[in-house]
Amino acid sequence: MIKLTTHAEEMIADRGIALAWVVSAIEAPDSRAVDPRDPSLTRSYRKISEADGRILRVVHRPDGADILVITAFFDRGMKL
Repeated sequence: MIKLTTHAEEMIADRGIALAWVVSAIEAPDSRAVDPRDPSLTRSYRKISEADGRILRVVHRPDGADILVITAFFDRGMKL
């Protein structure tokens, strides 16, 4: 199950990011990397065609059997 922190819920709503995009970035990323500042976190990237091809970055970590989303945003500097 994918869970969201309060921060992630607020950022997704504020930024107009569809929850389905977040799920697809986690389940079928175009690219994935360990967060360089915190190795317990994963950055998953996915190109979102419905958002003019922008790259969505979802930062998440395992939470028991679940996945906890920390934040999500369109990463202007990321190229896939």
